[in-house]
This record gives sequence, C-alpha cells and structure tokens, in this order.
Amino acid sequence: MPFTPLRLLRLAVKVVLLGALVAFVYWVVIFVQVWQASRVDNRRPSEAIIVLGAAQYNGRPSPVLAARLDHAFELWRAHVAPRIVVTGGKQPGDVYTEASTGATYLHARGVPQSAILREVQGRSSWESLQAAARILHAERISKVTLVSDPYHNARIRDIAEEVDLDAVTSPTHTSPVRGWSEVRYLFRESVRVAAGRIFGYARLQRHDRIGKLVPGLAIMLGLPRRRRAVAPIRG
Repeated sequence: MPFTPLRLLRLAVKVVLLGALVAFVYWVVIFVQVWQASRVDNRRPSEAIIVLGAAQYNGRPSPVLAARLDHAFELWRAHVAPRIVVTGGKQPGDVYTEASTGATYLHARGVPQSAILREVQGRSSWESLQAAARILHAERISKVTLVSDPYHNARIRDIAEEVDLDAVTSPTHTSPVRGWSEVRYLFRESVRVAAGRIFGYARLQRHDRIGKLVPGLAIMLGLPRRRRAVAPIRG
C-alpha cells in the first residue's frame, strides 16, 4: 500500500509520541536516581573535602553557603580529610569571591589557613570542579568528598568523575532549601543530569546552558541562568 500524505502524517505522529514516551521514561529514571542520591551520605576517608560554592553577601556567606561550610567543617573535624577546597568566583558587582568568603568563614571556626585551598574562578559547578581538580591533581590528590545540598549530589558526582576525581558525596542537612523548594530543585537537577549524561557535562558547559543544545527546554522548564542565595543551584 503506497504511503499517502495522511499515512505519512500518522506515522510521523506515532514516531513523535514514541520518542516523547521514551524521553519521559528516561527522565523519570533519572529523577529517581537524583532523588535516591540526595538521600545518601557516602562520606569516607579522603584526601580533600570540596565545598561547592553558593551566594555570598559582601564577604558574608548566604545561609545556603554557610550550611555547606558548616558541614565541611564537621567532616574536617571528624578527620574525613585533612584539607578543604572552597570554590566559587565572583558574580557581577561582587567584591568578594565565594571561595574567599568560605575560607574566611572556615578559618574563623578554627581551620588553619594551611588546610584551606581556594578555587576562585568558577561560576558553575563544572568550572569549579574542573579547576579544583587541576589544583588537587598538581598535588597528586584525587580522592575527595564533595559537599553541597542534597539535591546536587548526583550531578556533582557525575562531573567529578568527568574531571577525573575519585569522589563521593556528603550533603549538608541544615540547608534552608527545604520542602517545595527542594522538590523544584530535584526536578531541575534531574533535567540537568539527564542532559549531562547524554551530551556530556563539558559540552553543556561549553554551550553555557541546556537550552542551546535542546532549544526551548530551558525556557519550558524554567531553568535559571545563574543563582543567587534564593536560587543556590549551580549550572
């Protein structure tokens, strides 16, 4: 039977619907993985603790950043690792970097300066972890424990593997990101992880945002371009 325009249209619709179903099932699987990762603390003896940055206010950590730093301090005090790497550069108009703010905060709590390493250029999770990896690899360090908010666990673990770090995650449980806000971040993270595992996180970083690889996806899902204290997710 010849393919008429109507049959071709019906076939195209079926292909599109099948593709949408496959994509939805894939995203559901990733969402479950992101949610499961957010509930796990895999702390172990490491060579360094890496703290993912978040907003700071004129040298004072935002509540999100302070929660991450407090958890890193507790891990350091429990001898999980002898060093802490603080990460994060400046946002436009900032005087202080997230990393320098974190270093000052940790030193005030009793961590010696010699135990603190600073990554001061990163403006996304990938940039910060890539730069932190360069710093640590120069000292022949690769075994690390990553500290961030729980919803962030799956993506930063993936990125760490991509930049050749032997990483586990230990999230803070005192973050102000809770309830519906945490659910929204879990949804957003699942989209980022799904895209990162298909395209590679380095490629996503080069394209700056998911929407440049998947037109309209970022807008449709409301992915933020950059975060401040009320939106602490890092790209």
